[in-house]
Amino acid sequence: MDAVNRFCLEIALVLIIVMSNRSFFCCGASVNAENGMKKPVVPALIIFGDSTVDPGNNNNILTVIKSNFPPYGRDFYDKKPTGRFSNGKIVTDYIASDLNIKDLLPAYLDPTTRNQDLITGVSFASAGTGYDNLTATILSVIPLWQQVEYFKVYQKKLRGLVGEENATHILSEAIYGISMGSNDWVNNYFVNPIRMEQYTVQQYQNFLIEIASNFIQEIYSLGARRIACIGIPPLGCLPSERTLRGGLYQHGCIDEFNEASQGFNQKLISLVENMKKELVGVKIAYGDIYSILLDIIQHPHIYGFDEVGDGCCGTGLIEVAILCNIRTPFTCINASEYVFWDSFHPTQNVNKIIAHDLLRRKLGDLL
Repeated sequence: MDAVNRFCLEIALVLIIVMSNRSFFCCGASVNAENGMKKPVVPALIIFGDSTVDPGNNNNILTVIKSNFPPYGRDFYDKKPTGRFSNGKIVTDYIASDLNIKDLLPAYLDPTTRNQDLITGVSFASAGTGYDNLTATILSVIPLWQQVEYFKVYQKKLRGLVGEENATHILSEAIYGISMGSNDWVNNYFVNPIRMEQYTVQQYQNFLIEIASNFIQEIYSLGARRIACIGIPPLGCLPSERTLRGGLYQHGCIDEFNEASQGFNQKLISLVENMKKELVGVKIAYGDIYSILLDIIQHPHIYGFDEVGDGCCGTGLIEVAILCNIRTPFTCINASEYVFWDSFHPTQNVNKIIAHDLLRRKLGDLL
């Protein structure tokens, strides 16, 4: 070997040794330079909530609030309907991927969920549920208290898989997401004379916030230390609510619903600030999805969308869950042009924008 080649070889060996003993931070993710594999930013993602974050738990319960049939999942892997209320991925899939945890966040009740999936986190969410137990009862879905019970069983399974010390580490370093509240308004309060007689809008907001407060304290007592509280969207701008509340022809947003959303979100922000002071060692953040979704709705072309008033499925006015099915006529050809997939839920492309916005501007304090 001549001197030049020997010199080059020695330099290469030095670089390999140096790089193999260090990591570098790239695009918010820890990357191991030895093998090029990205390391998870946090060990697990654990989710509680409703259809916005349910990857298919409702497939395994007796309810009509399901989406495990076409055309749901039309743009998912293998065009498979999984129970996600979308043409493809939902927000938590993108967050799990962006944090380098895994490509998809699975449903806890999915019989195909593996032990490795439990170690890196699951979703306990149930489409149609809310903070108010009555909301879950109305739609025969999993109430929040039952999601907590599933979480307790999950913890026991996790300890059995990785041992007490590792489980404690995973549970304390995981990000916990809470995303619900929409159904409490559109499927309960505003259609339920009992609740409307019991509470004013402001009183019902306080009622829900009290439940949220108790829930946060409970999962904190169970080991949660990084908690994301996600607000609710501009409910008055959802195609279903525009249609059902007299907006079929003018198709404008319903101010009453948006004001209820804003009031609830403001109180959730106050709750988060209070929890920062009360809970020792907790990192807790408010995730604002109202602003980004409203901006997409008001300026769709900036984000690359053409249709904002109707959902892709069917007429786009009222079709959701079993009303959005393979026999539904007029379903759009290209969902990427639409803000909403059905009359209630965003398309995969909008979910991606929301997820990236949450991580970039809202949830950085948890990392």
